[in-house]
Amino acid sequence: MSKIEDVRSDMVSAMKAGDKETKETLSMLLAALKNKAIDKRSDLTEEEETQVILKEIKQTKETLEMTPADRTEIIDECNKRLAVLEGYAPKMMDEAAIKDIVETTLKELGIESPTAKDKGKIMKSLMPKVKGKADGKLVNDIVGSFFQ
Repeated sequence: MSKIEDVRSDMVSAMKAGDKETKETLSMLLAALKNKAIDKRSDLTEEEETQVILKEIKQTKETLEMTPADRTEIIDECNKRLAVLEGYAPKMMDEAAIKDIVETTLKELGIESPTAKDKGKIMKSLMPKVKGKADGKLVNDIVGSFFQ
């Protein structure tokens, strides 16, 4: 079953349960998934569906970061939205798994002591391996920790 069908059935369940926040979040996610499919003019692959979900999570986190602390209603709404969206996102890799992949990539590239000049080459080789499985900012920070 595709993510669109999952989201649609969960949205119906939320409507029946009277859960307005969840229903609105799922409705927004369903619209984003459908719009992507319309733009592509064909059904989405699982990876493309995941990218849409991760994009929605990223946008919600950015909204949360930019919201002033005294706007508690917006902060609460964003936190509830994140909780719902993260239920549909794939499990992200932890720091240890990312470090293992970075070390493997360094060995593949033949780089024993990476410098800042090597970062572009490392990231170019590394990102396709972790795309959709790890937060890009975290990957960037971990790669930076390997520099001397």
